[in-house]
Amino acid sequence: MDEKEIKIIVDKIKAIELEIGKAIIGQKDIVKLVLIAIFSGGNVLLEGAPGLGKTQLVKTLSKVLDLSFSRIQFTPDLMPADVVGTNIIVKSKLGNNAFEFQKGPVFAHLLLADEINRATPKTQSALLEAMQEHTVTVGVNTYKLSEPFMVLATQNPLENEGTYPLPEAQLDRFLFKLMVPFPSLEELKGIIDVTINNKATQLNKIIDGDEIFEIRKVLKEVPMSKAVEEYALKVILATHADYTEAPELTKKYIRYGASPRAAQAIISTARVRAVMEGRYNVAFEDIRFVAFSALRHRFFLNFDAMADGVTAEEIIEEILQSQLKES
Repeated sequence: MDEKEIKIIVDKIKAIELEIGKAIIGQKDIVKLVLIAIFSGGNVLLEGAPGLGKTQLVKTLSKVLDLSFSRIQFTPDLMPADVVGTNIIVKSKLGNNAFEFQKGPVFAHLLLADEINRATPKTQSALLEAMQEHTVTVGVNTYKLSEPFMVLATQNPLENEGTYPLPEAQLDRFLFKLMVPFPSLEELKGIIDVTINNKATQLNKIIDGDEIFEIRKVLKEVPMSKAVEEYALKVILATHADYTEAPELTKKYIRYGASPRAAQAIISTARVRAVMEGRYNVAFEDIRFVAFSALRHRFFLNFDAMADGVTAEEIIEEILQSQLKES
């Protein structure tokens, strides 16, 4: 990995961000974090009130990255077969009945699982194999999904009517959980210009799936010092109450901590972030930048935290500060 490779990747990512900015007003941190997830090969959960552009972001990504796009609107009556597909009976050339697999909408590069927490847990779980293994099993047959494959799911806040909490196993398969903020006054004006006043621009393809894979290969080679790696691992351990160096907030408010997938998420995404900032190696700041998105959905608070109004963000902040002192 040399300076020339870094510059090429940084320039391409900047070009992607600029192109996305034609259709997505504001939300720069959200766009940056979604791109980090794409180049890390992970899935993203976007949470925010309806109408904040979550669906538009996924559509824009499919155009700029030249990837196929599919959308599933999750509803309480949605069935697993509506997601992955099902075997149907067809007539063969000989006139006999035969089973034929009809692919579901999951067979696309970018799958938008819209309002995923409005479906029942059974249907939500239909995505588990696809998210982790990039395959779908129906009956005795297993089918490979298109590569690169990524699920971008949106969910409404759990306080909203008609929502089901996502199972812990499924939450853990999301690389990031991103909180989509409400736009500022200037951003709101820009949104009106694009959507109401017909000032939308044509989006251009910047890279394709093959280039995404090539960039991923390079990013996996970004060096990380032992001190930075150890800091990342200590942050994960500090989400567990029985860890001796865990802060008091962890011991008081966390019911159970993050899994090893959280460590994989932080280390892989910190490498991408370092390159996006034009650096050759991972810094402590890169760990901090990705930690909130990688951790906020991976540990679970107890009733005391809810009663005292303590948030996951406050605990993550405390963990990052306390483990930095220890490193």
